[in-house]
Amino acid sequence: MNEFANGLNEFSKILKDWEERISDNRETYHTLYKSIREFDKYIARMYDNITGSRYLLIIIAQFRNGVIEDSDLEGLSEETREKIKRVLSFDNK
Repeated sequence: MNEFANGLNEFSKILKDWEERISDNRETYHTLYKSIREFDKYIARMYDNITGSRYLLIIIAQFRNGVIEDSDLEGLSEETREKIKRVLSFDNK
């Protein structure tokens, strides 16, 4: 649900610029269409065909993208949380 909210916020910004006459109709339409299309592809890459082998990778990607935080991992085992933190620690190096 957080991912969809992120997308809608992005689309809202495009429409707000249009409403404030910062961009014209044609430019806004193309920008919005491109944004929705790219977001749709992103959602499909992230969540289509979620399997056990990809689940951990998706959780890590969500962390990197700021979609989830530590509190969202409370339902996972301690071992899984540690694996996630270990992988994410490489980002900070």
